Amino acid sequence: MSRNGVDEIEPTSPCNRICTIDSASAICLGCARTLDEIAAWPSASTAQKHAILARVAQRQSVSSRST
Repeated sequence: MSRNGVDEIEPTSPCNRICTIDSASAICLGCARTLDEIAAWPSASTAQKHAILARVAQRQSVSSRST
């Protein structure tokens, strides 16, 4: 259990219905998740979903700095 309760909140899917997998990176151009992360999302625990979202944020941060 998180001290601030954040990890207890069920996150919503980052899917924005722009489902296109980049062939070079194997990352969805819409939500920045890998195919494994997309497939795991429905059965992932709240903590696992927060971990996925943290990786997504990191990918988006790196992507925005490189453009």
